[in-house]
Amino acid sequence: MHDNMLNEYHLFPLIGDTAPKFTAKTTNGFIKFPDDFSGRWIILFSHPMDFTPVCTTEFLSFQSRFQDFQKLNTDIIGLSVGAIFSHLAWFRSIYNDVKFKDFKNTEITFPVIADIDLKISKLYGMIHPNSSDTSTVRAVFIIDPHGIIRTILYYPQNVGRNIKEILRILTALQVSDTFGVSVPADWTPGAPVIEPAPQTTKDMHKCIAAKAKGKNNESWYLTFHELPESKIYEKLTKTKKPKR
Repeated sequence: MHDNMLNEYHLFPLIGDTAPKFTAKTTNGFIKFPDDFSGRWIILFSHPMDFTPVCTTEFLSFQSRFQDFQKLNTDIIGLSVGAIFSHLAWFRSIYNDVKFKDFKNTEITFPVIADIDLKISKLYGMIHPNSSDTSTVRAVFIIDPHGIIRTILYYPQNVGRNIKEILRILTALQVSDTFGVSVPADWTPGAPVIEPAPQTTKDMHKCIAAKAKGKNNESWYLTFHELPESKIYEKLTKTKKPKR
């Protein structure tokens, strides 16, 4: 009974699932997803339609942080229900006509999928019928190098995404995988991280003893330690952090 209930409601991928495969035309050519991006992280995001104001600002913001994502071994891929020629025309309009913040004459270089038949949108649960039957919500999927979905974000059509927050989540996931830690609320690179909670009675008593000796000023199940931003940067990007 339980399995049947899961199958009934599990109509689109969830965190921890393998990212569904598909082939698609994009503004950068044909792709096999996620196979063509094996070994890299992926930000797959959808937008309701071309030539929309909020989406335009998001594209400019994603493009402005493109190199930051690349340094973290991450590719950005957009999706819209529009056709390729519509995507390209929109890109030209963004380049020629749009100024947002300090962004002007911006070339969009990451691929955008043409999903005219809504096949991929439905496969990934990007269509929310009570919002619209034909336009995607602002979905974001963060997928790891093994093709596993690690984060899912949904935004309504009238609220733009925070690209800085998406980059922060991506960094946090990579820090957790690389250093074997968790990150607390409002964490940013350079702030203290959380050590794994004790899993046995013996480990619990070690933490209690450490607290008694002043080595851990927090509760026995909440232990922080420092992780410098420079160490994170060098480990994740394989380069030294430039001095400011």
